[in-house]
Amino acid sequence: MNIIGASGHGKVIVDILQANGIAISGIWDDNELIREFMGFPVIGNVDDCLKMEVSPLIIAIGHNIIRKRIAEQFISSVFGKAIHPSAVISQGSAIEAGAVAMANSTVNTGTVIGKHVIVNTNASVDHDCSIGNFVHISPQAGLAGNVSVGEGTHIGVGASIIQGIKIGKWCIIGAGAVIIRDVPDGATVVGNPGRIIKKDRP
Repeated sequence: MNIIGASGHGKVIVDILQANGIAISGIWDDNELIREFMGFPVIGNVDDCLKMEVSPLIIAIGHNIIRKRIAEQFISSVFGKAIHPSAVISQGSAIEAGAVAMANSTVNTGTVIGKHVIVNTNASVDHDCSIGNFVHISPQAGLAGNVSVGEGTHIGVGASIIQGIKIGKWCIIGAGAVIIRDVPDGATVVGNPGRIIKKDRP
């Protein structure tokens, strides 16, 4: 597996792959000062990776917009997945290419996890949820059943979302927020109960 991103998120991806016995073929990062990462050489930058048509690969970048921007350049590449051995992933769920599920995360039956999604440490996604591409569900966040989350949304650390809620695209759900009402596209929501403090066009 090849990894784009030599930073904190990349460290976790390396750890997950090693825990699964998956060989790491190369690390790629645009920071020319980084020559070595977690004991592996940094082979080149993102453009080098693109020119060499490297596959399979995982984009190990936590920022949703940047992750999407990079993914869209690799039209013909094959993306892998990184699922920690301690993650509990239902056989009745689906996890699409490029997605990662970190230590002790849970994805229950009927849930679909989109492309390049991050289900972070101890996050819980219950039954029949729909998680759009490029979403990041932060550590300790909990989604009840039948929750839908639109593309690019970031669910903050420890946020709680009750059943049946629809969250739009490119939203920010603040750390510890409790979401009891639907959230429109582009909204930033904080507090308990969650309240919209900002709304941008997606």
